[in-house]
Amino acid sequence: MNTEKKFYEMSLDERLSLVASKSNLTKNEISTVVNQPLPFDKIDRMVENAVGSFSLPLGIATNFVINGKEYLVPMAIEEPSVIAAASHAAKLAKSSGGFKASAESSIMRGQIQVTNLLDIKKAIQVISKNKESLLRTVNSISNNVKALDLKTRIVENEIDGTKMLAAELYVDCKDSMGANTINSMCELLGPEIEQKTSGKVILKILSNYATERIATSKATFKKEELGGTDIVDRILSAFAFAFSDTYRAVTHNKGIMNGIDAVSIATGQDFRAIEAAAHAYASRDGKYRSLTTFSKSSNGDLVGRIEIPLSVGIVGGISTVHLVARMGLKILGVKSASELACVIASAGLAQNLAAIKALSTEGIQKGHMKLHAKNIAVAAGATGKLVDIVSERMYKQSKISLNSARRILQDLRHSRDRSS
Repeated sequence: MNTEKKFYEMSLDERLSLVASKSNLTKNEISTVVNQPLPFDKIDRMVENAVGSFSLPLGIATNFVINGKEYLVPMAIEEPSVIAAASHAAKLAKSSGGFKASAESSIMRGQIQVTNLLDIKKAIQVISKNKESLLRTVNSISNNVKALDLKTRIVENEIDGTKMLAAELYVDCKDSMGANTINSMCELLGPEIEQKTSGKVILKILSNYATERIATSKATFKKEELGGTDIVDRILSAFAFAFSDTYRAVTHNKGIMNGIDAVSIATGQDFRAIEAAAHAYASRDGKYRSLTTFSKSSNGDLVGRIEIPLSVGIVGGISTVHLVARMGLKILGVKSASELACVIASAGLAQNLAAIKALSTEGIQKGHMKLHAKNIAVAAGATGKLVDIVSERMYKQSKISLNSARRILQDLRHSRDRSS
């Protein structure tokens, strides 16, 4: 009989010990980082008009095996059930070998907008003719991040029907997200392109639509572990709904981003850029669709796949100053930005599978509301063991509300007073 504790059954001290044993951090280091607020002098340098910090719960998703490697996945999120759901789906995938993921390219685009061109074709020729010297100019900025190509694209102004030119740098960001370097490159190149083309350069900035930086993850979920053929068919029907209907697809993809954003925040990534790119990619064929696909294997198992643009980094950015983000990367133990992208994509797929499995069967509220009841109990004033008692009674009575929690808490206190 396996008596080993599940992660969720462990005390805080036991959880920290386990995480420490799996990473290059000690239990004391992890505890200090998690429980110590970011010093105000750092906050004051990070944002303007600083008054404090806003924290999110930080948890660990378990059971993840990606490309044969086991991971403890840090997730920062305030929504109940997300971490448990991702861990459950990862366990289902683990029995079939886990997730097979890839993120091979680290190319990003920088864009220089050129307007007021008298001869746009001539401007294209001028940029093409001077491409090598322009690339040498921008590559003087960084020893690591390098611009590999400079291309041009005519963009029609859909407001007034005129045409503008987008000069686009293709930059290999390697293990960084690359935003600051690319923006610097574009700003350096802008005046030179303006002078050579006799046009007017307006914007000089990267594109967050990272279509050259695609991450994929795939996993097989055994029909027996999902609950049988009927559950597989129900999940496939739910996927078809999300693929075919925009209203459903938005909520479907929101569930995916629950996993992706949570890992991204916990590791100091620009989750807003990741969100924007993901939703644009979901619309790439002209209609907003699911970022995941599901199909049935030859033996009736469920096969899930995600494909998503992911611009992430493990060097530079917020992780250099935010201790929790730095700790998140160390807990994962990723050695490259592409490995991090594989983890994040897999978390998105896991979260999506768990969500549509729940939606296709008992409904999502059963597990979600059980966890939400604890928040309501705390809001009503419950502390310690009373939180579990109040939340459990509300759940059994199917009355999860602040008034219900207050009534139960009052009854418990009256009973305690009478017995004392």
